[in-house]
Amino acid sequence: MKENFFLRNFSARAVLLFCLTGLLSVCNSSKKITGEENIPSLKEVFKNDFLIGTALNADQILQKDPKADALVQQQFNAITPENVMKCEVINPQWDVYNFDLADKFVEYGRQHHMQVIAHNLIWHSQVAPFVHKIKSADSLQQFMVNHITTIASRYDGKVKGWDVVNEALNEDGTMRKSTFQQLLGDDYVVKAFELAQKSSPHSELYYNDYNIEQPAKRAGCIALIKKIQAAGARIDAVGIQGHWLLGQIPLKDIEESIQQFSALGIKVMITELDIEVLPRNFQGADVNQRLQSNAQMNPYTTGLPDSVQQKLADDYGALFNLFLKYSDKIGRVTFWGVNDGQSWLNGWPIAGRTNYPLLFDRDFKPKPAFYKVIETKKN
Repeated sequence: MKENFFLRNFSARAVLLFCLTGLLSVCNSSKKITGEENIPSLKEVFKNDFLIGTALNADQILQKDPKADALVQQQFNAITPENVMKCEVINPQWDVYNFDLADKFVEYGRQHHMQVIAHNLIWHSQVAPFVHKIKSADSLQQFMVNHITTIASRYDGKVKGWDVVNEALNEDGTMRKSTFQQLLGDDYVVKAFELAQKSSPHSELYYNDYNIEQPAKRAGCIALIKKIQAAGARIDAVGIQGHWLLGQIPLKDIEESIQQFSALGIKVMITELDIEVLPRNFQGADVNQRLQSNAQMNPYTTGLPDSVQQKLADDYGALFNLFLKYSDKIGRVTFWGVNDGQSWLNGWPIAGRTNYPLLFDRDFKPKPAFYKVIETKKN
């Protein structure tokens, strides 16, 4: 009886095991069909080359979107805040500081072992309204001292680096006529770096701007960096904002810029990478520039055609081939957003457009451009 029972029990288990094996096979096939299989990790693929970063909005910092949170942790090892450390949020009034979201952002990076990039200390845009009302040089100078000292010292050693000054240059390489430049003169940039160095000695210090791969603006940026260095202030890297246009990636200019900036003894960062696939008649990222809305300016409301997907993939592939060529000079590549739906390019320079500038689509699934980027390392 025991032998027959064992045999019957064994047979039943064998059948059950066979069924379970088949079921698992079907589930795995289903995952492949639906695209839910494990995908490569950018941070792992490029771990010996440079950091791979992304920009986080407030909801992502607060981990309100589980899909976004999972993707960020899987793919990236550096994070930058889109807005929560900008003046209008963190220092809304002269003697009022709002550190809640900034603290949560820094803590998010610490918990998930990511390098935290703080953005930014001095920028002519998205400053609190009271700053624009300042009319005297002494008062604006005092604002800079208070703002940089209070904020940078709070996060000293807790952030890997600071975008100390953002977008101080015109397209011809001259200094932008911002509130800071008009009241304090060109030397306000040097002063900002001096204050940041004193307040945050354990964090790296960066200058960040768009179009500085273009020869004229690049020359102005090089002169500005040399001026900071000549004053004895520390600058550790320059951030090239990678806001480029589909089919118009200036690879030669980018390569020359990497060479020339690194020759100054500093690292190069690609800081706000996205590729515009929608019509636009200018290159750059001046938030004050706007275009009129019409149907021709928003052609892909129902999805991106395969031919455009392939062009986007080719552009990203060319960029990462270049970045890998200079991986000894590039410290970080940061995408400006987690997925297409979150990108600021849906609202600028025309509000309400449907854009596709990143590596992950609106469902957080990798696009052909993602696999093209991974392929550059494999090749």
